[in-house]
Amino acid sequence: MDKIVIEKGTVQETLLLPLYGRKRAMEMYPGNFHDNDCQEIFERVLITYEKKGIMEKTGAIMAATRQYNMAAICKAYLKEYPKACVVNLGCGLDTTFRQVDNGQARAYNLDFPDAIKVRNELLGDRERETNIACNLNDISWFDKIDFRPEDGIVFFASGVFYYFKTEEVKALTVAMAEHFKGGKLAFDATNKKGLKNMHKTWLDGYDDVSVYFSVDDLSDISGWSGNFKNIVRNKYLSGYRPLDKRYGFILNTVFRNLDRSGMCQMIEIDFA
Repeated sequence: MDKIVIEKGTVQETLLLPLYGRKRAMEMYPGNFHDNDCQEIFERVLITYEKKGIMEKTGAIMAATRQYNMAAICKAYLKEYPKACVVNLGCGLDTTFRQVDNGQARAYNLDFPDAIKVRNELLGDRERETNIACNLNDISWFDKIDFRPEDGIVFFASGVFYYFKTEEVKALTVAMAEHFKGGKLAFDATNKKGLKNMHKTWLDGYDDVSVYFSVDDLSDISGWSGNFKNIVRNKYLSGYRPLDKRYGFILNTVFRNLDRSGMCQMIEIDFA
């Protein structure tokens, strides 16, 4: 079967970038990460990425670690609410649900129509998974989620909120906490310094892409809603399992500093 050629600067390329990171992480560190879907997708597409060496290695580890973190959070929630909805905000081609599926939970994958179109082409339909084309800031998508309070609901936004303005993140999360009582939200974040470095390091060449949202202190968001029952900030690179010695002393030192400085963080919010 002929491979699908992915052109630079297209929606397909931006969606494949984090998958490529996870693919490379699996190749470099066997047994540490598990995402068979990304391996299968790259057997069907043809694309070349320019970042090599330490930047490729760093990006791969960070992309794979982020998915591992989200999966760990979802698994923990599903232990208490096995029939919960698992909602992937800004899903792209992410397949975290495949790693946490317990045979009872239901998944909802949300993204812009062009992203959902690519997702449908490359991943197809899966049992108990629903793809929803929408703008996350248009909360009419709430009504498309078959939410049952007794079953629970867990949301995660992987590499998404950076691109939202603070008032947009606030409006969305406040509305979610009001509508989805007893649910949980997880997302990755950085502080203001990390936001500047992120744009310089990872978004060079993407002139039409900007990043806005950052978290310097939990007080930045804790006062947004009385329906935020509990907010926890955890380490991004070492908060859900120890760093792998195979990464090397220098890189692990960098990762520890990123965690310690708040430039890489995971935020978990429980809804009242």
